[in-house]
Amino acid sequence: MRTKIYAAKKYVLCFLMTAAFFTAAAAAGEMNRALPVSGKNDGGMYSTNMILKCLFDGSIVCEYGSEEIIYPASLTKIMTSLVCIEAAGDLNDTAALTEENYRVLTQKNASMAGLMPGETVSVEDLLYATMLPSGADGAVTLAEKYFGSEEACAMAMNGKADILGMHRTHFTNVTGLHDDNHYSTVGDMALLLSYALENETFRKIFTTSVYETEKTEAHPDGLVLESTLFKRLSLETLNDITLLGGKTGFTDKAGLCLATLASCNGREYILVTAGADGKSAAGIFHIVDAIHVYEGLENSPPRSIF
Repeated sequence: MRTKIYAAKKYVLCFLMTAAFFTAAAAAGEMNRALPVSGKNDGGMYSTNMILKCLFDGSIVCEYGSEEIIYPASLTKIMTSLVCIEAAGDLNDTAALTEENYRVLTQKNASMAGLMPGETVSVEDLLYATMLPSGADGAVTLAEKYFGSEEACAMAMNGKADILGMHRTHFTNVTGLHDDNHYSTVGDMALLLSYALENETFRKIFTTSVYETEKTEAHPDGLVLESTLFKRLSLETLNDITLLGGKTGFTDKAGLCLATLASCNGREYILVTAGADGKSAAGIFHIVDAIHVYEGLENSPPRSIF
C-alpha cells in the first residue's frame, strides 16, 4: 500500500472554534475580543518568550526574551527527529516499541501516537509518529534503534546542539517530558529549526498535516497521524500569510510552546514562542500569538511589527 501524505501548504492561521467561549464573532476575525486580556505582555502576546526570523537572510525580525532559559517541552522532538534522520541509512528500516517503554511512557502520561508494544513499523512511520501527533512512543523507539538508549540519544542531541551553537541548551531526554536540567531558549530553538529545515526529509515531515502509516497486524488499516498544530486550523488563507508547518509543545512547567514555518510575500519565516498559559482558553494561546505576530509581519515594516 502506498502511504498517503497530505502537505500543509494551504493551512492558515484560523481556528476551529470549539471552546464554548469562542463565539461566531471570533471566527469572523474578532478572536482577541473573545479571549481574556489578562496574561498578555506589553507586546500583546500571551507567550513569555518569542523570536521571529527571516530565512531569506537569517535576520531577526523581532524578539523578546529570546535568550532566557525556557523548557522546550515537545519542541525537543525537532532535535530528536533531526539526529535520527541524520543517523538513518534507510527510512524503510524497521523498529518496534518495547513493552517496557510503552509501560513507562503510559505511566508518565506522555503524548502517544498510538503504536502498540511489539508493533514493527518503518523508521519513516516512526518519524511521522514523533513529529505530527508528538508521539513519545515514536521518539523513544527511534532513539533506541539508532543510539542504543534514550540517554545516548540525548547525548548525541547535546553534541549536535554544541555544533549548531545552541550554547544555552541541554537535553536529558528525547521526548521533552519535564526535567529541570532539560532546557533551551527560543533563540536556540530557532537556530535548530533553521538548520533542520535544510534537511529534505525533515522539511517534508515538518510541512505535512496528515500522514497514513503502512498497515501492520496491530493496525490493519494503518494509523492516521495528524499534526497537533494543523488539526486546529482551517483551510482558508489569511491574506498573504501561508502557514507551511509547525510543532507544538506543552508541559505544566513549559507552558504552551510553538515553532512554525510560514511564507509571506515570497519569503519564509520561522517563529518560536514559549511560556503561554496552557490551562485555559482551550490551550490555544500559542496559536493566537502566532496569528498576532504573522499579521503584524504582513501589515508592518520589518522590525516594527509591535
